[in-house]
Amino acid sequence: MERVLTALRTLRAPLQQGEYDLHRLVMDALDAEGIVYAHEAPLAPRCRIDLLCGGVGVEIKRGQVDRARIRRQLMRYAQCDQVQSLILVTEKTVDLPRAMNGKPVRQVCLNRLWGIAL
Repeated sequence: MERVLTALRTLRAPLQQGEYDLHRLVMDALDAEGIVYAHEAPLAPRCRIDLLCGGVGVEIKRGQVDRARIRRQLMRYAQCDQVQSLILVTEKTVDLPRAMNGKPVRQVCLNRLWGIAL
């Protein structure tokens, strides 16, 4: 998880990006560090995560994030055997627990990477 977090913390995303543009930026950061991943990785029927880097699941959200909805989504991912830890990449900070289903959860807030606290 730390290696993936380190790669993601190098991101400096322009504010007006689409979600798939953010996917590309994240994938470029992972590629630069030699981290292998699967994009849109299926975890269960009707359940796929944006990126799966070994056992590290990465979910990317753009814009205002519905806290209850993302918690439910991350909990579904945390219940999957393939996922050992989760990282949420967002533009703005979302209050999340440090673990779900016994698996570590971390967040990378793109605005904070620019030094902007929103």
